[in-house]
Amino acid sequence: MTVREIRDFNRFYTNLIGALDYSRHLHTPFTLTEARVLYELAHASHTDAADLRVELSLDAGHLSRMLAKFEEQRLVTRRPSEKDARRQRIELTSHGREAASLLEERAQETVGTLVGRIKPQDRPRLTAAMRTVQDILHDSDRAPARPRIVLRDTRPGDLGWIIERNAAVYATEYGFNEEYESLVARIVADFAATRDPEREAAWIAELNGERAGAVMCVRDEAPDTARLRLLLVDPPARGHGIGRRLVDECIAFARAAGYAELVLWTNDILADARRIYQRAGFELVAKSPHHSFGQDLVGQDWRLDLREAPRHGSDS
Repeated sequence: MTVREIRDFNRFYTNLIGALDYSRHLHTPFTLTEARVLYELAHASHTDAADLRVELSLDAGHLSRMLAKFEEQRLVTRRPSEKDARRQRIELTSHGREAASLLEERAQETVGTLVGRIKPQDRPRLTAAMRTVQDILHDSDRAPARPRIVLRDTRPGDLGWIIERNAAVYATEYGFNEEYESLVARIVADFAATRDPEREAAWIAELNGERAGAVMCVRDEAPDTARLRLLLVDPPARGHGIGRRLVDECIAFARAAGYAELVLWTNDILADARRIYQRAGFELVAKSPHHSFGQDLVGQDWRLDLREAPRHGSDS
């Protein structure tokens, strides 16, 4: 959205509600800023002048003159704060509460009249749009929140998500066809049907409460060998180290379950995943070209000796 569009919206909305002519529309002697101060005082359990200045972004001198006027009209009382004598505690008098209550009542009537002109079927869309504007502008003033990453066991619905996201991501990024989705579905179905909880596991990674990645650890055909399968990090969640955490969790589980080694099969086009495997200590033991999923690929077999002490390789 451009600066001009925002300013056009401001002019439209201001003219629509008459916000700059409070006394005419609400039939009160108060300006918009004075009404905002009275509203804040009426809805706060305790407020001092500094609180009001920060909350309403008011100039200190302007606020001081306004409060002096309210005090003369016996709308508020001012006295030193009990906690800090340098601060002024502001409270509405009974007369001030009556004035604030009247303002609130008339404001409700004015907005109610405006809403009454809107078709009922359009009102949910309007409120949703207004909430979106508030959220976006409010979030723009905040420092970016630290991402919250959680690894957990699978729950009902997660296995279906693993199939769907693998199929969609690999189709978009590498052009894989439905053969890959069929393969993933078989892997997941076999896991669900025959899983040994002591020796096999699957994890979902959540980023800020949303599913963002997954991996599985299953028994391999070779004795004392586990296989890492279906490592995936959803594209919007990349860059937070989720793939590394999933692989590390899989390795820790396989080692604790008593496996001697952990193996995996991947393709050379998955460069980011290869770097994660190398960092975790996996070694490339074989590779061969193949045509699968509608693409010409080079498959790779990787192996990690779980009997060796944990180590971390290079990211390159």
